[in-house]
Amino acid sequence: MSRIEQVKMTAGGLKKMEQELEYLKTVKRKEVSARIKEAMSYGDLSENSEYDEAKNEQARVEAKIAEMESDLKRAVVIDVSDADNSAVYIGCKVRLYDYEFEEEVEYCIVGSKEADVRNGKISDASPIGKALIGKKADEEFEISVGDENFKYKVLEITKA
Repeated sequence: MSRIEQVKMTAGGLKKMEQELEYLKTVKRKEVSARIKEAMSYGDLSENSEYDEAKNEQARVEAKIAEMESDLKRAVVIDVSDADNSAVYIGCKVRLYDYEFEEEVEYCIVGSKEADVRNGKISDASPIGKALIGKKADEEFEISVGDENFKYKVLEITKA
């Protein structure tokens, strides 16, 4: 019997995913359907690039909806309400010192479905996320990615 893989999320990440799913189902589906109807009115579907493009977009939207519904069924919200900030956990914000670049960086640790590196959200499954879980303030650690090694120091852990 196979074990169903859980999707770890913060409460904020769950809410955002639910909102995006609702948008896809109620707004985006209708928009794509209208584009398909409009493209069909142009006639011959065999050489109708607008129709082909709209049908491809419909397939992408439906696949995204199915993926999100599956993720939401397996979602486990990580409760951080009573976390004490003594160690890094999913849902916290961590400030690090990056020895290579001699600068401070700040990340929010989230589940893999919420990761957005450009906005400072890193997954607990990423190399740095895995290394961070359980670390305490003032603790140093190194990670290896490919041939490179990176050294960090945990400066501060706060609730996100």
